Amino acid sequence: MNNLWWFALPILLLPVWWHRRKRIENKAAPMATARFLPRAEPRQTRVWRWSDPLLLLVRCLLLACLIAWLANPVYPSRGDTVIVTQGTDAAWAERQAAEAGLAQAERVTLPGAQALGWVHAHEREWRKDARLLVLGDVPMPATKPLFGREVEVRTQPAKALNREHHVFIASERTGEWRRMFAALDGPEKIVIDATPGAATSLVVWDRPGAPPASMKAPLWLVTNAGVFPELAKAQRLGGLLYADSARGRLWHHAAWPPRDADNARRLLDDWQQLHVGPRPYTLQSQVFAASKEADAPAPGGGLRDILLAALAALFVLERILAHVRKGAQ
Repeated sequence: MNNLWWFALPILLLPVWWHRRKRIENKAAPMATARFLPRAEPRQTRVWRWSDPLLLLVRCLLLACLIAWLANPVYPSRGDTVIVTQGTDAAWAERQAAEAGLAQAERVTLPGAQALGWVHAHEREWRKDARLLVLGDVPMPATKPLFGREVEVRTQPAKALNREHHVFIASERTGEWRRMFAALDGPEKIVIDATPGAATSLVVWDRPGAPPASMKAPLWLVTNAGVFPELAKAQRLGGLLYADSARGRLWHHAAWPPRDADNARRLLDDWQQLHVGPRPYTLQSQVFAASKEADAPAPGGGLRDILLAALAALFVLERILAHVRKGAQ
């Protein structure tokens, strides 16, 4: 869309027209031999001539620079580049870059989730002969990305980080709830808190009375829906009722706590998918060929800062020249 500003270049004719416009009034001089000629009134005519060519040049450059700044041009200056995701093993990344013949290429470090999107947004900044290599743990995108140039991706799943989820259980059936959380495997670790705190991410409220008003957590598993008025207008997903409240998001199911391992696993999977978030899958190593269907977004060109500085300098110079011209008249 920014490229449409180039159609405004004909506006440069305005200062040219303004500087060439000059009104000259023809003055009548009496002549002895003209007394017998018919009387004619003086007339004003317009003639074209140059005036203040330096000021005209500065004003034309000022308008051209403004249009270029609005058009946001991009100069493809980047060469071979290796994009390395954060947390990638440095030795592995260097071996992969050397195998691809890009040992001396520029390095760019980005979060894994942003790597492909960043390449797509900036791909117009690379020269046509530049090679792009993405290394590290790149999550699989929802749709296949399209690039206007060839992009090679070599992935290595990062080591799973041990994450802790603090859970507070308010129930007379604590043992049943503990057995459910003990079934959770993987990098997530469940820490059962004796009292709720700022780190508590889940509260299991399995009591007939209402919890204290000051108790809050991102997610609540409640067995008595009657003590939570928000659940009266809850939405339903299968047998699960859920609603948002000032305490946090409320979940209720009539069959809690789970009676067997399958129901416990299903509840833990729902917690993982709907609230904690799904675990990202690492994209397979592959080469994305250049696609004619790729629509690279309008990039933020590196020339924009230079054009802005030139625009400010030309404006100051134009004001100085205009002031000098006015004082000379």
